[in-house]
Amino acid sequence: MKRVSMADETVLRQARTLVPVLYQLSRVMRLQGVDEAGLGQLPPSELEVLRYVAESPGVSVGTIARDLGLHASNVSATVRALVARDLVRREPDPHDRRAVRLHATVDAAHGSARIEESWARLFADALAELDDDQRAAVTRAAPALGALADRLRARRAAERS
Repeated sequence: MKRVSMADETVLRQARTLVPVLYQLSRVMRLQGVDEAGLGQLPPSELEVLRYVAESPGVSVGTIARDLGLHASNVSATVRALVARDLVRREPDPHDRRAVRLHATVDAAHGSARIEESWARLFADALAELDDDQRAAVTRAAPALGALADRLRARRAAERS
C-alpha cells in the first residue's frame, strides 16, 4: 500500500481539494432521493446497509459490520428495522443453521431502483444548470472517481484483514 510522501505534495493538495467536494456530494445523496422515491424516512444507516445487502445477497451481519466499519450490534439493529419494513429478509445459512444470511426483498429492489432513478433525476437537474464544459468534465471524471473508490475499498479491506 503506497503512502503519499512529502515529495508528493501536489497529490496531497489535490486530495485536499477533492475531499470536501466528494463529502458534500455524498451527503446530498444520503439526504435526498429516498423521500423523492416514495420510501418515506429511511435513515442513512439503513440505506447503506440495504444497499450492501442488495449488492451482496446472502451476506452476514458480521461481514456488513466489518466492511462498513460499523459495530455488529448497530448493524443488527439496522437489519431488524429493515426486516420490519419488509426490505430485508433473514434466511438460515444452509451450512450452519445457527448463522443467518440476509437478502433484499422484492420491495427493496423496487425501492432501490426508485432511489437510483430519483438520484439520477436530482443529478440531471443539477447537471443541466452547469455549462457544457463543466458537465463534460464531471462526466469524464466518472471512471476515474470509480477507480478511486475501488482503491479506497481495497485499501480498507487490506487494513481490516
